[in-house]
Formats: sequence, structure tokens, C-alpha cells
Amino acid sequence: MSLNRRFISCLLALTMAAGLLAGCAAGGGTAAPAESDAELVDLGPLLDESVPLSGSPAISTVLKLSHPGSSTHQNGSAVIDYSNTPDGYVMAAWTAGGSSKIKVLIKGPSGVQYQYNLRTDGEYEAFPLSDGSGSYTVGIYQNVSGNQYAPILSGNVSAQLTDEFAPFLRPNQYVNFTENSKAVAKGAELCQGITDNLKKVEKIYDYVVNNLTYDTQKAASVQSGYLPNVDAVMDSGKGICFDYAALMASMLRSQEVPCKLVVGYTGDVYHAWINVWSEEDGWVEGLIYFDGKVWKLMDPTFASSGNQSNKIMEYIGNGANYKAKYLY
Repeated sequence: MSLNRRFISCLLALTMAAGLLAGCAAGGGTAAPAESDAELVDLGPLLDESVPLSGSPAISTVLKLSHPGSSTHQNGSAVIDYSNTPDGYVMAAWTAGGSSKIKVLIKGPSGVQYQYNLRTDGEYEAFPLSDGSGSYTVGIYQNVSGNQYAPILSGNVSAQLTDEFAPFLRPNQYVNFTENSKAVAKGAELCQGITDNLKKVEKIYDYVVNNLTYDTQKAASVQSGYLPNVDAVMDSGKGICFDYAALMASMLRSQEVPCKLVVGYTGDVYHAWINVWSEEDGWVEGLIYFDGKVWKLMDPTFASSGNQSNKIMEYIGNGANYKAKYLY
């Protein structure tokens, strides 16, 4: 497999890219109610709000989300649907209306607590069980003031996933795409006739790096709770690191390539990138780059904003520079 690259030398590329980025749960699970008392919970600085980050017919596969209601826990304000735990996700909806901030907190076997915003219009949203099979606690909280949140609904579920890749092949709040998304159509076009996962990664990677530029203005002005809109990113031709990662993850998942959107740190900069899976290599911990001989760790934002300079490629090729915190 070959891949042509043009490297543009620039001594300050790494410093520039780092500066730019600074702006930036066997079978179905059984849910057991575990209502919290009425004490307020201080969620502290909400980390999800700290991510201003990243021949043959063309075929795509979009695994659809559902909330069948066969296993639910609810009260007058909210509902949690555990029916799809074998497929690696739960659904939740806020039914009490109003304009308060509503949070979904999910803690799985790893002990990492994931925090999400939940819409207040009664529509369901999907949240991945990123830790795979095991026991999860799912809670819904309502903001009362500042960082103070009141527990509204919570429950425990034991999830046994039918496929270890299930959470990383479906859409979710952070990797949000549908069968009608432009990103899905473009992914199918780019991967037409290709069956090898890493070749698909190569094609999609090339497209993203060569067609997107880093949006410094957006990075400086993005609001808390920002979620990527992959089609809007394609239309504008620019984005922040969260956008880059979400776009690539959407394209790859729709091409049946297991892909994790990762949020963590590059040095002391909060950042987003992706991990992909192939039959030959298993999980590749970081987006990969093929230099004509071997696959290397790659980060699309650094590569694009740094014009793929030698110093940038050396930095992103070193996995020690990346520390994952959340997987979506």
C-alpha cells in the first residue's frame, strides 16, 4: 500500500499547532432502580463543556438508534431506556419541559464518569456504554444554580454487549450522523469498492486533512456545551479539533470501521482525536498515518494546521504525547 505525502518544512509548526489547539454499558441488561436522595450534587467544572476542541456502488451502513421501551426506568420528569444495552447504548429523555440545564451522568466498569447535556424538548438522545460489558450507573440531574445539580432519576444496569465494537459503530451525541448525512455520502464515495479498514482510513484521512482548515476564530468564541455538526463542518471547510475527529469518526463508522472519538490531552492541551480498529492490528491508539512503509499515530488537526511538517509528523507519531481521558 502506498501513500504519497508532501511535507512542508516549518520550524515553528509545532508551536503554532499547539497554540491553535489551545482554543479548542449476556443478552439485554436488567435495570434496577437506584433512586438518589434529594441532596444536591456539585458536579464541579463540567468537563464536557471544556471541549472546544476535533466502480461498484457506493455503500454506507448506518446502524439506527431506537427506544423500544422494553426495559425502562422513569418518573414524572425523565425516562431512561435500557432496551439497547446489548448494542452498546442507552437512551434518555427529559419529559418535564422547562429550560434548566439537564445532565446525564454515566459511570461504567472503568470508574470514569461521563457527563452529557440532555435536551429538554422531550426527544430521546443516545449515550454510549463506552466501557463495554459490565455494570453501569445512569443518572439524570437538573441544574438548580451554578454547578449545583439535583438528582432526578438514576438506575443501575448490567450490560452484556453482543459486539465489543457496538458503541463505536453507532451514532451518538458526539458522533452525530444519519443515513442522510453528507458526511455519510462522502465516506461512501471515498471508500467505494474498498474493503480494507486501513485503506478506508487512508482515504478519509486524506480528504479531511486536505479539505479542512483549523478555525481559529471558532476556537476562540465557541460556547460551552458545543457539539459538532459534521455536515456543517463539511460545508464550511473548517473546524476545531472536535470537528475534525467527529467528521472522521462519522465517515468511518458509516463504513463499518470501528472508531473511537477520544478526548484527552496532548501535553497540557485538551484535545480530540480518533482510534481505529483493523483485523490486522486491532485497536490503533490514535489516528494512523501510512508513510509508505508502516502505519504511524496520526492526529488530523495537528497534521492539517501544521501543514504536515516534519516536526509535526514526528510529534504526532509519538503515542507518549497523547493521554486519553474519555471515549465516545
